[in-house]
Amino acid sequence: MTNHISTKWLGNMAFESTNPSGLNLRIDAGPENGGEGNGYRPKALMLTALAGCSGLDVASMIKKMKLEVDEFHMETIANLTEEDPKFYDKVTLEYHFHGSNLLEHKLQRAIDLSIEKYCGVMEMFRKFAELEVKTIFHHK
Repeated sequence: MTNHISTKWLGNMAFESTNPSGLNLRIDAGPENGGEGNGYRPKALMLTALAGCSGLDVASMIKKMKLEVDEFHMETIANLTEEDPKFYDKVTLEYHFHGSNLLEHKLQRAIDLSIEKYCGVMEMFRKFAELEVKTIFHHK
């Protein structure tokens, strides 16, 4: 399977990228790098892709297992190297679940399946970064 993304320069430091589903995404550098800050930064998009990939897996399993979760969010914290080319060498992915009837072992199983089997973005990150995964349950 091949994905095709078209990315067009909009002038200055801004680009617009169209993904396979036909949605557009604006990319721009911050003012400190000559841009206007009116779009996503490429490295931040990588972290968004990581959380989104695993989050979709976990959400799908929550639905399939009919688990009761009031809120689910993820925090992605990454260390950027100081030398060029700068890249993420350490990434922590926190999974936060809120609810009064959380089945912790099933939710943890959903996370484990995502990070070990299903999330391709996670596998890509393993090639260049040390990954740490944390699960936090917030019982109401």
